[in-house]
Amino acid sequence: MIPYLHLGPLALPTFGLMVATGLFVASYILQADFRRRKIRADAFLVIGIAGLAGIAGARLYHVLESPAEFFSDPWPQLISRFGFAWFGGFLGGFTALLILARREKIPTLTFLDGCSPAAAVGYAIGRIGCLLSGDGDYGIRTSLPWGMSFPNGVVPTTERVHPTPLYEFFIWLVIAWVLWRIGAHVLQQNESAGLVFSAYLILTGISRFLIEIIRLNPRSFFGMSNAQAASVVSVALGVILWFFLRRASAAKRLAAR
Repeated sequence: MIPYLHLGPLALPTFGLMVATGLFVASYILQADFRRRKIRADAFLVIGIAGLAGIAGARLYHVLESPAEFFSDPWPQLISRFGFAWFGGFLGGFTALLILARREKIPTLTFLDGCSPAAAVGYAIGRIGCLLSGDGDYGIRTSLPWGMSFPNGVVPTTERVHPTPLYEFFIWLVIAWVLWRIGAHVLQQNESAGLVFSAYLILTGISRFLIEIIRLNPRSFFGMSNAQAASVVSVALGVILWFFLRRASAAKRLAAR
């Protein structure tokens, strides 16, 4: 693995480079989604602010998962380049998006629908950064032919393990495509706003829950990892929102007859 790229005296972390690439690509996807929704907003500004909030949230959530260790020596952990929690990133980015939607005077659910495919692609590309740096996001030992070892990773292992960041890369790209298609259907059929975002909560929650089965994270809630517990909440909220919005769409179509 390649935790750093060395360019003369500079040592550039590959994780940071891939996160930056993910934000850049996500900005173009969001701009395309805004365009088809006829939303006048700066996608690059939105992704920049939401991305920074997500990174801060992911870092803070990760360090607070071990509060005793964090409070014994907080500063080095806060500024570390490695160790980020998916759910913390979601909370940080989601909070920023709510504020931005209000600032831009765009209906919240419409705004979240537009951001969902871009968020999925950004996350997928960021996971390649985890793979390159070998930061411990890999899975349990495996004898499958595509198993990988990370002897030079930030969290090294010489055992062949599941390359879970690579799994997530492909899965989240598929999720992004599905969300984009749902968005097209919603716009064509004049469905209720929020269906894309609810699908995002459901699909990404299921994906993360299943990936955690072969991850090394400690178990806490009813034999689940923290990420799995958060995924259950994500799926539950997504299902509730989906059915509520589907009923609202059906009622709207009935009233229009």
